[in-house]
Amino acid sequence: MRFHYLVAVFLIAISACEMQSTPEDVRLEGASAVDDAVLESATPDGDWLTYGGNYAEDRYSTLEQITKGNVDQLGLVWSYDFELRGGVEATPLVAGGVMYTSGPWSVVHAIDVRTGERIWRHDPGVPRIRGRLACCDVVNRGVAMYEGKIFVGTIDGRLVALDADTGEPVWEALTVNQDEPYSITGAPRVVQGLVVIGNGGAEYGVRGYVSAYDARSGELVWRTYTVPGNPADGFESEALEMAAETWSGEWWIAGGGGTAWDAFAYDPTLDLLYIGTGNGSPWSRNLRSPGGGDNLFLASILAVRPATGEYVWHFQTTPGDHWDYTAVQPITVGSIEFDGQMRRVVMQAPKNGFFYVLDAETGEFLSGQPYITLNWAEGLDLETGRPVEAVEAVHGFDWTMITPAALGGHNWQPQSFNHKTGLMYIPIQEGWVERSEIEGWEYTELNIEDHSYGPAVNNLGHMSRARSYDGQEAPGYLVAWDPKAQEARWSVQLAGYWNGGTMTTSTGLVFQGGGDGRFVAYDADTGEQLWETATNIGILGGPITYTVDGQQYVSVAAGWGGARGRTRAPYGEANKYEQKGRVFTFALNGTAPMPLPRTKRPFFAPDLDLPTDEASLVQGGELFSGYCANCHGAQGASEGAMPNLHRATAVVHRNFENIVLEGTREVEGMPSYEGLLNSDQVRLIHAYIVANARNSVTSPEGEPE
Repeated sequence: MRFHYLVAVFLIAISACEMQSTPEDVRLEGASAVDDAVLESATPDGDWLTYGGNYAEDRYSTLEQITKGNVDQLGLVWSYDFELRGGVEATPLVAGGVMYTSGPWSVVHAIDVRTGERIWRHDPGVPRIRGRLACCDVVNRGVAMYEGKIFVGTIDGRLVALDADTGEPVWEALTVNQDEPYSITGAPRVVQGLVVIGNGGAEYGVRGYVSAYDARSGELVWRTYTVPGNPADGFESEALEMAAETWSGEWWIAGGGGTAWDAFAYDPTLDLLYIGTGNGSPWSRNLRSPGGGDNLFLASILAVRPATGEYVWHFQTTPGDHWDYTAVQPITVGSIEFDGQMRRVVMQAPKNGFFYVLDAETGEFLSGQPYITLNWAEGLDLETGRPVEAVEAVHGFDWTMITPAALGGHNWQPQSFNHKTGLMYIPIQEGWVERSEIEGWEYTELNIEDHSYGPAVNNLGHMSRARSYDGQEAPGYLVAWDPKAQEARWSVQLAGYWNGGTMTTSTGLVFQGGGDGRFVAYDADTGEQLWETATNIGILGGPITYTVDGQQYVSVAAGWGGARGRTRAPYGEANKYEQKGRVFTFALNGTAPMPLPRTKRPFFAPDLDLPTDEASLVQGGELFSGYCANCHGAQGASEGAMPNLHRATAVVHRNFENIVLEGTREVEGMPSYEGLLNSDQVRLIHAYIVANARNSVTSPEGEPE
């Protein structure tokens, strides 16, 4: 195993940075000019310099070239191929005519905005076996820039600083213990010369924290834990000592969770950094903290001082979280009128289904209402904002129907706030799930020595099974939410449940991509559709707009995948095509032809000398479920971002053992399983796949049964 791992990393490393000749008119100095003052005053009026467009993360542009009156004249200018399989969740950045964005496996791309041509590409060499610890696909939500450097967090827990001109590494910091099941999928933020990054992994059993590194040197400046550790080891701060009083049992054995894997926002006026925290480990609070308690700071918004990480205030959206109702969803800073006064506020629509407005300076609860159907709570206490739980929703060993489902009413997909309309544009989803705790559950510590750990393990503490309600499929919506009135002004039902983030403009537009591959512009006042184009690739990331040489562009990174799309099909026409990500860039009167993805291959079941007896297929199915299903779906029939093995070619089948054990497709994303599986086991897995592929070929609808 070790030999093949080193060879794979070497092969990736020697081609890590692919540099193209840089056109003379590409102003790379744009990234060098990004400093503290630029970031503090930044608005998306020319370049797009931060993940959310600015520190407030409102994704609101005042560019005026594209309007309601001419948006229907948008056309494609260029597209760019990410080349690797996996979901694309990034929001690109643009400075000085160069786009910087990330794709699957934390690979960073620099693109000439005028032509769509590659300037450089950097692959950080993540060992592909680490993808097994990314609960929700090998995605990356984007990069940060500061003083001529581009920063990216990697799936295996590193923070890498790259030279903006060349893509060459400047420094690298290991932000996690790689012997523990941590990952990074979120975009870093730069505040006061510090690069701030969180991590994920609560589904497997980790303790969450946020780290800040000196942008120039890569030195760790501070680290703030989001949940308390073992009291016997002492507490890192008074805040954590206080938080420990809300926990019971030996929660630290399973880590506790609370990972900060996505949401950050900053208010330079108040000098506060806002952090969204995640679910507990395990999900079930009955198992995590058997004596009860709120389990701070799970599912909370934390306000800290950016220079030190010092705790200032917190607001917990879901005390004692029992449902994976994270508060890691986007946080937007703004000003709205409340009780006749303008108040500086933070706004969030977390997973639990309530929209919250909090005082940005104190964390005081100002208002909250459901933005979607929910049944786990009867409402909020109007004084404190604390949810009034429905007794029947705190499930035990009986199957209980819950909504929102585990992906929440709103997930990581970016929201946007329009300062003219006063509306927040939120991609939401309505899903139901049945849950039951696992009797006799015990925490399973993963053995990650040398990256060689066994079958897929999570530490949720309960079982789930998706359900429709009244026979209806789970729908998705774009909702225009009025934070002041706490009600929806309009909504648009989308083609399916899992869709992209939003961006809004002062000219009255809202842009959003969908899981059906359509990229759409809506009237921000009414929700009327004004323009659309079909990319045929499911879109999840947040759109951006910017100007170069007086021309306004709109770009979106497309690529189906993520928590729902890794194995599940996109919607509509997009389901006919293979889902490999691209960046699409549009401008008025653009005339480039839309590239057509490759049509999905037909089902294929080769005639091979493989076992067909029931015992062998059962054993093969058990092995497949433990090692392969997370990426390739049940029975190998993924119709999402990952390959459907029922559509595998004769070449794949002929080389099946080499692919699985020798890692011959490691760079493409398929790791070597040498040391985890042997030839006999691979043969059983292969037999199981072929048997199920045969069922797909012969099923009446031509789809997997």
